[in-house]
Amino acid sequence: MIDKKSICLIDDDEVYQFLCKKTIEKSHHVKNIMIFSNGKEAIDFFSENTANTINLPDVIFLDLDMPLMDGWQFLEEYIPLKLDIKKQIIIYIVTSSSHPSDLSRAKEISDITGYLIKPITTENFNSIMSMFQS
Repeated sequence: MIDKKSICLIDDDEVYQFLCKKTIEKSHHVKNIMIFSNGKEAIDFFSENTANTINLPDVIFLDLDMPLMDGWQFLEEYIPLKLDIKKQIIIYIVTSSSHPSDLSRAKEISDITGYLIKPITTENFNSIMSMFQS
């Protein structure tokens, strides 16, 4: 049995946001999907909610290429901030970049659980959710 989880999608592409949300909703594994259009919106939310774990997601799907604050910049601010967060949050990079330097950089950051090429498929999502099986 998989408990319903809260998901955070950080991506600036509105079409992808819509498609990803529909894929996630079809799984019936989620209780909440929060969407941010850039890393700055997301980091502001996390900063305001460090002590309020009920508002925080279980999984973050993070795009790399976004305006204002990209995924790498988000991680630079999130990693020190997570010391104040009393909840384990899993981060997946979900990007259209298959560039070896991005993959290599992601592997160097221990806070990143995985690196997926867009789009998130139902199979990808169900596999990620199976990690939460009790």
